[in-house]
Amino acid sequence: MYTIRQATISDLKTIIEIAEKTWWATYSPILEKEQIEFMLNKIYSVENISAQLEHGTQTYLLLIEDGKPVAFAGYSPREEDPEIYKLHKLYCLPETQGKGYGKILINEVAQKTIEAGKHTLDLNVNRYNKAKHFYEKMGFSVAYEEDIPIGSYWMNDYVMRKELI
Repeated sequence: MYTIRQATISDLKTIIEIAEKTWWATYSPILEKEQIEFMLNKIYSVENISAQLEHGTQTYLLLIEDGKPVAFAGYSPREEDPEIYKLHKLYCLPETQGKGYGKILINEVAQKTIEAGKHTLDLNVNRYNKAKHFYEKMGFSVAYEEDIPIGSYWMNDYVMRKELI
């Protein structure tokens, strides 16, 4: 059994723990160890996540299985175009993958996007991440490619888009 709730500042440590466990399993086959460490420290720093939670620049949803948080999603309107929402983060603990939690969280974010009166949901996925196939099954398609500098590294991504009805 699972529940979903909006994360608060008290969930900061949980979000970071899920991210760290998931990132190593997800990105070790496609990124160097140093890049994973750098990006985790940058994207999932206490300061960064707490600012997002406190200022509402991203909304985080936690999926809780039998009382334990096991997955999360982070989303917001796009800064450059608030008519489009962006799924910034979607991570499920490796031991829970295959249970449908990613699908459940995407559907929840899509519903929140529709409730906000918007009908387009974007996400970025590394061009070598096997999750691209999952997103395609969820109705997303590649809109364009982008290369984003982060420190001395690059995120080589597809921007995928889904029109919501």
